Amino acid sequence: MIPTHAPGMRIGLLGGSFNPPHAAHRAISLFAMKRLRLDRIWWLVSPGNPLKDTRGLTALNARMDAARAVARDPRIDVSCLEAVIGTRYTHDTIAYLKRRCANLRFVWIMGADNLAQFHRWEDWQGIADKVPIAVIDRPPQSFSALASPAALALQSRRISESQAGLLADRAAPAWVFLTGMKSSLSSTGLRNPDGTWKRT
Repeated sequence: MIPTHAPGMRIGLLGGSFNPPHAAHRAISLFAMKRLRLDRIWWLVSPGNPLKDTRGLTALNARMDAARAVARDPRIDVSCLEAVIGTRYTHDTIAYLKRRCANLRFVWIMGADNLAQFHRWEDWQGIADKVPIAVIDRPPQSFSALASPAALALQSRRISESQAGLLADRAAPAWVFLTGMKSSLSSTGLRNPDGTWKRT
């Protein structure tokens, strides 16, 4: 459920449906580990995104297995924590982890496409108050993301990209926008109209 860890570790949390997982998930994780000076990344494979139609969602076990096959790095752990604790909401997941793993330093990782609609997430302000956030550049959504309601509301808490390695040590709310990670891959683009995964 909760991946193996040791006190004081700096852990990046990458949540999503992973339907399907793909090379950009791995690339984002490795990029974030380096830029944010993280020890591990936990992929939190969601039972289903509350903001999306989940009728065509591939079974959780299949997505977990596929995520492990894509991760291919001992520093990336794949977890179905949300299914175990019975939630699909990030604020519940983070609250649970902060209670159970108070000796870890977490950073929530999201793409710019998620920042653009972060204000639609359940209790998004509570999420920002609980954990520092790293936003990864995802052209062409980046301009609209940085003008989004959440980005504007949190503008005063944004730190310089040159300080990204210290984000895990900052008290929330704090966030950074990381550039230099260029990938147009998306899970949506890797699905057939019927929801099945395209062969790659």
